Amino acid sequence: MVKMAGGTPVFIPLRPKSAEGRTLTSSGDWQLDPEELEAKFTKRTKAIVLNSPNNPLGKVFSRKELELIAGLCVKHNILCFSDEVYEWLVYDGNKHVRIASLPGMWDRTVTIGSAGKTFSATGWKVGWALGPDDLLTHLRTVHQNSVYHCATAAQEAVARALQTEFQRMEKPESYLVQLPKELQQKRDRLVNCLSAVGMKPVIPEGTYFLIADISEFKAPVPDLQKSDEEPYDSRFVKWMIKNKGLAAIPVSAFYSTPQKKNFDRFIRFCFAKENATLDAAADILQQWSQMKPGQ
Repeated sequence: MVKMAGGTPVFIPLRPKSAEGRTLTSSGDWQLDPEELEAKFTKRTKAIVLNSPNNPLGKVFSRKELELIAGLCVKHNILCFSDEVYEWLVYDGNKHVRIASLPGMWDRTVTIGSAGKTFSATGWKVGWALGPDDLLTHLRTVHQNSVYHCATAAQEAVARALQTEFQRMEKPESYLVQLPKELQQKRDRLVNCLSAVGMKPVIPEGTYFLIADISEFKAPVPDLQKSDEEPYDSRFVKWMIKNKGLAAIPVSAFYSTPQKKNFDRFIRFCFAKENATLDAAADILQQWSQMKPGQ
């Protein structure tokens, strides 16, 4: 989309740090290099796109990390598009911080939200954008000329759901309180399942996704034909879906072409599933891990 608009996308990856004696790493261990980030800003930089909580990693950017980004936005006078659709899906006592709430950021930030992620109704495709009127004026112009018809009934349902949740805010009966508790249990269930068969899950601080390192996976896997064009994780996932009936997404699909080869040993799982589905996945992995090469 940036290219279609005549812009030049500039990419910067989160890089994993040491787990410091822990068996498993957390999404919080994946961090931006401050010097590398600042070096990407030039007089031609117009905007930065931020996603927190982050898909596919599940990272929830800390206030300190967001203050670093905000400082660079203010220093270079650029806009920020902040994708915060997983804002309510945060675990382990972590807190979601809106970058627009930081000093100097409201006037330059468009914050994106999603009813589909908030209320587990992704098929409705209802969302919103928050920001100052001088920015949203242009967004409304584009929206008016690209989306002619809206799902009015779904919008009304979402509006009522938001009103109900505002009245229950932070109370035990609140859906937005109950949902992350339920999903955290499912997350831990999948983490244990993957760890048991030799995958190394990266424990997500938020969202309903987790990525796992398959470099030391114990189960027999055929010698997948090497390809200069298709990353290993993509070939692995295709084989797994076809031969084991277990679905995942190759993490390299989320990276720019130069970075794909650096992150092609990770695959993404979704744990927003019925417990029966998670149990079925565990059974597939256990049976697979107990097979001998050639079976």
